[in-house]
Amino acid sequence: MTDTLLPNGLKDGGGDRSYFRKGCNPCAQTGRSKLQNKRATLNHEIIKEMRMRAGAENLLKATSNNKVKEMVLLEMSYVNANLQLLMGQLEELNSSVEVYQSTQETANIPLIALGLKETKEVDFSTPFKDFILEHYSDDGNSFENEIADLMDLRQACRTPSRNAAGVDLFAKYFSHLPLMESRFFSPNRPTGIFFTWYDSFTGVPLCQQNMSLEKASILFNMAALYSQIGTRSDRQTIVGLAEAISSFQKAAGILNHLKETFTHTPSYDMSPAMLSMLIRMMLAQAQECLFEKTALPGIRNQFSSLMKMAQEAAKVSEIYDQVHQSMIQTPIKDNVPLFWSTMSQVKTNHYRSMAHYFVASALLDHQLGPSDDEDQQEKTLSQVYDRLPEGRSPLDILKNKEERERIGKAHIRRAILGHEEALRIYSLCHHLTKLDILEDILKASHQRSLNKFSENDNEEEFTDYTEAPDIISKTEHKAEMEVPATTKGPLSVFSAKQRWTAPRTLRLRPEDRDLGFTLKGESPVQVVSLDPLCPAAADGLKEGDYIIAVGETDCKWFSVSDVMRLLKDVDEEGIDIQVVSMMESNPAVTTKSATFSGNLPKTYSMICLAYDDDDKNSKTRKVTKKSSFLSWGLKNRLKSASTLSLPTADNSGTLPWNKPCPTFPSSSSYNNDSVLY
Repeated sequence: MTDTLLPNGLKDGGGDRSYFRKGCNPCAQTGRSKLQNKRATLNHEIIKEMRMRAGAENLLKATSNNKVKEMVLLEMSYVNANLQLLMGQLEELNSSVEVYQSTQETANIPLIALGLKETKEVDFSTPFKDFILEHYSDDGNSFENEIADLMDLRQACRTPSRNAAGVDLFAKYFSHLPLMESRFFSPNRPTGIFFTWYDSFTGVPLCQQNMSLEKASILFNMAALYSQIGTRSDRQTIVGLAEAISSFQKAAGILNHLKETFTHTPSYDMSPAMLSMLIRMMLAQAQECLFEKTALPGIRNQFSSLMKMAQEAAKVSEIYDQVHQSMIQTPIKDNVPLFWSTMSQVKTNHYRSMAHYFVASALLDHQLGPSDDEDQQEKTLSQVYDRLPEGRSPLDILKNKEERERIGKAHIRRAILGHEEALRIYSLCHHLTKLDILEDILKASHQRSLNKFSENDNEEEFTDYTEAPDIISKTEHKAEMEVPATTKGPLSVFSAKQRWTAPRTLRLRPEDRDLGFTLKGESPVQVVSLDPLCPAAADGLKEGDYIIAVGETDCKWFSVSDVMRLLKDVDEEGIDIQVVSMMESNPAVTTKSATFSGNLPKTYSMICLAYDDDDKNSKTRKVTKKSSFLSWGLKNRLKSASTLSLPTADNSGTLPWNKPCPTFPSSSSYNNDSVLY
């Protein structure tokens, strides 16, 4: 599917001749864009039905006429039926994963991407102009262009492009939010600006006046966009897999930051329980991609290599089992698409069966020979099992051919049963049955295990009921949450929670090439170990000050090494620097916040969303008055994700298992006689 088909030959990319802001393409007719448009339409239909139901409930309470009550109850039954239908359609949209997959022909199991939260337009113009006139005693019309740019930036975030430029667009707008909050959102008076966001799972709208809902929703959408970039990556290449791994880890990191920072968001999709489940799912998909990256060059048909891959596959199965268990817990199971929980269950069985297949191959195809390292194989086998069949030791299994074959066959039987269970679960979900590639992979894996069993089956032997032991999960590369530069750095220091002095200009004059202090931190850098007798201290520098400029260079986003590079060639005349100090402040007055939850049953406490987790001891938002207090031109030095111009994958669909470097796992043909799996 083409990613950007624009009318009249327009190009997306935000160049000098582009009609749209970089990272935004509202005219792109892609499957994902159409999906978002359908979701937005459904959200409007859902809110209309909920308003009708709310009105009917109010009428039911107000009237005592039995005939009117009967008519109202009948009408409510129709409304509830329509709501159920709309909710089902929304769930079906959330189950549409095929449009998020790579545009290349692949032989990989599909991955799940999060849909973006929808929002309504917000007009900052009149409230901001009024506030500028009243609070800052300045003409708001003189900042009309800056306010218009801000509104355009927010509007662009509603239709981001599915690449690194789209993430940068979110990051740029998110970096403005603390500045907006400190300049225009007074804790003592309402602004009259309402932010409306729709729940991505239920379609329920949430409307509030404070900035926390806006910040939390932008972070959620940033994580969702990373998940879409991850599913879109070409997993037939090392570069594509690395991009997918990084994207899912960043999605998990942003969701974890959202969970820890915005603890009282009264939106179901951003509740702590839901975020915990989504974090697990993102890390599980990252671990799955790590497994595919290990297997992509080919798995050597050797005892130690097969045992290693068995434990890697068991690790993927274990993580997906944890994801499935979290999905079936209340209240998560009531609104998570059935497709998601079924997919996690299928992958749990599929990768567990794959682990048993690898162990079976290692035991059946590799008898212990004179040239083999007996001690190494014994150590490897003992680390694969948490328990051995009673009366058997690892060395007994390795040396005794019959015992080795018995345990190997037991593993291949468990692999066959697991693949059959995965196929059975797959057939129960009609959304999954639309994914032909998934069915091909499951059937190919099942058939491969059947072939392995038939190769080692001896009809003259009695039926053996030995049960294969469980395999200990282990990985050399564990998926970890990764917090991208968009959610840390200067914004965690220069936030609306802190109060700062006005920038002070000081003159640095080195003595014997010594400035008299040291620096620490990533960005911004902080002054530590200040010599009280140095010229900088005499000029007013204090320990704990943050350096924000060296000469004419703004260094809020600079690391220690970057700042030291600017300071190392300072001559005897010295150089001017700008620093700020943190001020103590009193707790802010909590403002009331209007919340609209669509009159649906509340799944958890609908607390007014006012402050971040750290806001229990929050600071007053006092603004240092300057000649030009509107400074929207933040330098965007944030790291961007990798480019999405991926190499073309082999789409012939003829990658056999006996090729030297096959794609794994694959829905293609298979053979056990290869040197490489």
